Amino acid sequence: MKQSKLVLKSLLVAAAVMVAGTVSAQVAVGVRAGVNLSNLTIKDADGKTVDGAKLTPGFNAGLTFDIPVADEFYVQPGALFSMKGAKLEKNAHEYFNANDYAPAAAGDYTRLNTYNLEVPVNFIFKPAAGNGNLLIGAGPYFSYALGGNFKRVTDAYGTETGKLEFANDYNDFSSDADKMSFGKRADVGANLLFGYEFMNRFSVQLNGQLGLTNLEPKSDGKKPEEVLKNNNFGLSIGYKF
Repeated sequence: MKQSKLVLKSLLVAAAVMVAGTVSAQVAVGVRAGVNLSNLTIKDADGKTVDGAKLTPGFNAGLTFDIPVADEFYVQPGALFSMKGAKLEKNAHEYFNANDYAPAAAGDYTRLNTYNLEVPVNFIFKPAAGNGNLLIGAGPYFSYALGGNFKRVTDAYGTETGKLEFANDYNDFSSDADKMSFGKRADVGANLLFGYEFMNRFSVQLNGQLGLTNLEPKSDGKKPEEVLKNNNFGLSIGYKF
């Protein structure tokens, strides 16, 4: 819990520093919003990929800050709200509901959504192209799950909904039957983007993310053998003031 609070405070401090930096450096401030198609990579204790995890739609929105560092090169930190998750069918559904609902009947599924404060820091190359600029970028992101929910549909029990729980160790989860254990709150990963900026104002870009943090909680303080990671891609539009 202390580690999670430290990560959240770090993200908030980073966002505040970026806002302060825009005032002093007079960089371009922008807004960005778009849709995500996110998923989860799941591996069991034997290292085998658990199939059945499907893309689920979400969205992201927030602020970006273009900081020039050289001709056609920029650093672009951001402060975003991002929705991620996955739709779990068959083996993936059974994996997340093994204690109560396995085996899965045909048509059973679980949809997971997490709501995250995200701080991407992209390094962007903007070569001139036509009346605008190409956008080619990459960099890390730092994310903290503020909350989440689930929707579980089973032949035996119908539709159930509730909140996701986050913890760094399985011993820290509650025994509340209306909640579902998910994983760790803090996530670090890599961004890729490609797009086009029109007249130095409007932009459209494709975004890709690969989670590098294993979100699977520890068990009695022991490192997990299972793997749970975020991944997603999407389309977003932006406007610079």
